[in-house]
Amino acid sequence: MHIERILAGWVDELEARIYRGLEVTGFVQDEAGVDVELSDGRSMRAQYLVGCDGGRSLVRKAAGIAFPGSEPTISNLIAVAELAEKPPEWGVRRDAVGTHALAPVEYEIRDGEIVYADHGPIGVLVTERSPGPNAEPTLGDLSAALIDAYGTDYGVRSAVSISRFTDAARQAAAYRKGRVLVAGDAAHVHPPDGGQGLQTGVQDAVNLGWKLAQVVKGISPEGLLDTYHAERRPVGARVLRNAMACAALRRDDDRTTALRDAIGELLGMDEPRRRFAAMMSGLDIRYDLGEGHPLLGRRMPDLDLIAEDGPLRVFTLLHDARPVLLNFGELGAFDLTPWADRVRRVDARCEGVWELPGLDAAPAPGAVLVRPDGHVAWAGDAGWSGLTEALGRWFGPPALS
Repeated sequence: MHIERILAGWVDELEARIYRGLEVTGFVQDEAGVDVELSDGRSMRAQYLVGCDGGRSLVRKAAGIAFPGSEPTISNLIAVAELAEKPPEWGVRRDAVGTHALAPVEYEIRDGEIVYADHGPIGVLVTERSPGPNAEPTLGDLSAALIDAYGTDYGVRSAVSISRFTDAARQAAAYRKGRVLVAGDAAHVHPPDGGQGLQTGVQDAVNLGWKLAQVVKGISPEGLLDTYHAERRPVGARVLRNAMACAALRRDDDRTTALRDAIGELLGMDEPRRRFAAMMSGLDIRYDLGEGHPLLGRRMPDLDLIAEDGPLRVFTLLHDARPVLLNFGELGAFDLTPWADRVRRVDARCEGVWELPGLDAAPAPGAVLVRPDGHVAWAGDAGWSGLTEALGRWFGPPALS
């Protein structure tokens, strides 16, 4: 919820127009755009339509995009509510059915230990004995599941939120069909283990957003949108695999317990833990942009730079969603004039080691071209070989003088 408030604040700053309380009921696309029908009877005309409407996405279904995957074998309820009675202890418990947990939402860390608040709402996680119905869960469902798991519902009441998730895993066969695209849960659903869903969906949106903007503005040809599917679908497939593996480790039979303990020992080592953390956070993603520098296709590290105007961080240069050419060599060594209206050049120097999540220290290049989504489109040294091609590929043809 906190992250949603932050994102909503950014949207307000951009003065984006939001129509609340409306749903898309259908659409028709042609070669020039999409006619979208709304639940209040109105219609809209758009150049493109992006479905971010969840796992049951009407947009994806109406576009005829297949959604293959696995059916659920287990389901869980997760809620924030009040309890009339305090449980004997807080925390996680496992049984033959699955994993359950009760704990106050508010807590703090003292000397490395979790100290729960003695007031406020309670976070509830409970595994249902069999997959629940494909419907919004109720307080009665939550009560019944608690009684089944704990022998009592502790007087659960005043639920702020209740939702159901399963171990189903599905992915859109295509992220684009004509002028219709899908992102987030409309493109992939999976168990929430590891908390990978939010960052994956946001990265979908960021990857697509700047490309769609360039196409709509006529900067880049429509073919740029095909790179969205090419880059993001493999990422989504890996997230599904990781989430399914994590969900399998939730089981409490003897063999799974032994496997979970073995993996726990493995993650006690620095290198495996570093690799897994980079993978689960989505910070180790490398888009296949061809051969070249180890940075190519990877997320640019947020380095401390010294520029003409003083110290700054790399990511602050991306706040206006424009690509940046970072030059660490001779000042003004490359003439960026043909792309000056689209790409910002910053002459700077960097001190320290270039470290990337999940990758050993990379050699520092002479210059780096960073896309608006933070991934490296080109990296090289003296001679600037390949830079002109990268600029044209990602940010449109050079302006005519």
